[in-house]
Amino acid sequence: MPDNMEKLYEERFKRYVTALKNGKPDRVPIRPFAAEFTSNYSGYTVQEITHQYEKAFEAVRKCAKDFQWDATVINMVYVWSGLTDHFGHVYYKMPGIELPPDTGFQYFEPPTEEETFMKEDEYDLLIESPTEFLANVWMPRISSNLVPIGQPNTYRNNMAWLKGGIAMMDYFGACGRAVEQLKTECGTASAIAGILKAPFDILADKLRGFRQVSVDIYRQPDKVEAACEALVPHMLQNARVSADPAKQVPVGLWLHRGTYFSERDYKRFFWPYLKEIIVKLWEDGIQTLWYGEGTWIKWAKYTRELPENSIVYHVDKDDIFEVHEKLGDKFCISGGIPNDVLAYGTPEDVKEIAKKVIKTVGKDGGYIMDAAAILQDDAKVENVKAMTEAVLEYGEY
Repeated sequence: MPDNMEKLYEERFKRYVTALKNGKPDRVPIRPFAAEFTSNYSGYTVQEITHQYEKAFEAVRKCAKDFQWDATVINMVYVWSGLTDHFGHVYYKMPGIELPPDTGFQYFEPPTEEETFMKEDEYDLLIESPTEFLANVWMPRISSNLVPIGQPNTYRNNMAWLKGGIAMMDYFGACGRAVEQLKTECGTASAIAGILKAPFDILADKLRGFRQVSVDIYRQPDKVEAACEALVPHMLQNARVSADPAKQVPVGLWLHRGTYFSERDYKRFFWPYLKEIIVKLWEDGIQTLWYGEGTWIKWAKYTRELPENSIVYHVDKDDIFEVHEKLGDKFCISGGIPNDVLAYGTPEDVKEIAKKVIKTVGKDGGYIMDAAAILQDDAKVENVKAMTEAVLEYGEY
């Protein structure tokens, strides 16, 4: 790495980590979570960066270099079709296959009880051994290639397990190299590390489907609680083994279904298990990026129960100024630049909002500039550029 690039990286990394700890760096850092936007900017189709992960890494590096980002994610188009195709996953639809080549991949959630990947009478199997249930029951159901336990084995089944495992190792190995390239070629830090979801979101997103689990919390609430409890150690282990070994950047946590709960149900089914995971990670020195999709400030009194600096609170649909008022004394805040403005506004609109956020939320440090949600293919290049320029113009302390 050239000396000037190494120095640039050290400056940016220090800036980013200082803000993560709710401190005041030399200026506000910028850390976009950029997905399909990177393909548009780099001249690739969405199909190309979904099917060829090296192109996805390259597209991110081009954006990081051209826009002078302090930190970013090596690839927010996280579903690589090579992996999903080998296993034969049925709950993803891919650009250029089931979808047009410039449409981002889509997740298919089972709409009916008959189509669910976990049946309503199978909670005890999951609770007894989540790993065994996922391998023996769930995987064959979400795959067109795998054979359920008890049925005659097939060559396709064996090859799916073999090729799927090889593909996973290949991709994760490539991710490590991409982190290093982002550092040495762009002077940009890799923003997060680790794999983590809330236990209830596993039930709702991957197993029962949200419609079905919303009925379960009334018909068999004790089973839902026990399932969330059973998933806690597995979520913790996933996060720990995939986290940053140096414990400097946070584990990414995308939160989904808790935003839809009543307070009674949030307190019972969502919060206790999520809190336990975040607290235990923090006891290990691992910070969590709370990426709350939708609106979450209504649960601020519960979020404040978390240890100081244990999370970075990302703002999507909430009023970022209200979030700053209620949580900014305990946690770093990120995001808050509306995606609809980045898609349909002007550079002047973006700069006006960004300036206000910097001068208010970021006035004492502890703020990271980012869009409210992941940057997809509708964000205008000139508006993303304006977001970066606003940081350089107004973000120095």
